[in-house]
Amino acid sequence: METKIQPETILLELNAVFREVLGIEPAAPLTPDLRLFADLGLASIDAVVLGEALQSRFRRSLPFDRLLQEIGNRPDRDLSIGELEEFLRRSL
Repeated sequence: METKIQPETILLELNAVFREVLGIEPAAPLTPDLRLFADLGLASIDAVVLGEALQSRFRRSLPFDRLLQEIGNRPDRDLSIGELEEFLRRSL
């Protein structure tokens, strides 16, 4: 039986990916309402790199392209840490 990854672990892994892969050191701890583009300054290419890095980090394929497509179809085209965390919880 596969063990689900704990939310705290997901946040730690996200912090590591932001720091190690994207070169972003958030000034404050990641919080659910923090937005990737508006608050952290990510560009669209960074979102693609983030998706690839998360797949590599968790060693499994993730439907990140579908998540980005959903975001692209809404008026506010930003993704919060909370939404990303929920996506990872569902996908892992």
